[in-house]
Amino acid sequence: MIHPSYVELMKVVNDDVVIGEEPVVNSRYSIVCAVAKRARQLIDGSDPMIEDRRAYGRKPLSIAVDELNESRLKILTKDEAMDQQKQLDTVTEQVKEIKARVEDKRSEEQEASEGSSK
Repeated sequence: MIHPSYVELMKVVNDDVVIGEEPVVNSRYSIVCAVAKRARQLIDGSDPMIEDRRAYGRKPLSIAVDELNESRLKILTKDEAMDQQKQLDTVTEQVKEIKARVEDKRSEEQEASEGSSK
């Protein structure tokens, strides 16, 4: 028997869903896809979201299942994912603007210091 079972994982994922709303996950397939995607991230070098001593020497898929079971891994609905992507895009644009301002300021300071040394 696999522990935790798909049913237990689905309960954990859908725990925050208010009665009457559609559950985040309604199939084993969704659980498998989410865990497989997280396992791939771990293989590619992401740090585990569980304690290092519990993750050490374990396979990425087992770590991903534990992360999901402990609610450290969250499966987003399509709307939540789109909202998070918009927020990420906004922050990325702000960072680009700040970097451009810093670069402009550095260029001005460099030109000023070169002009005063002549």
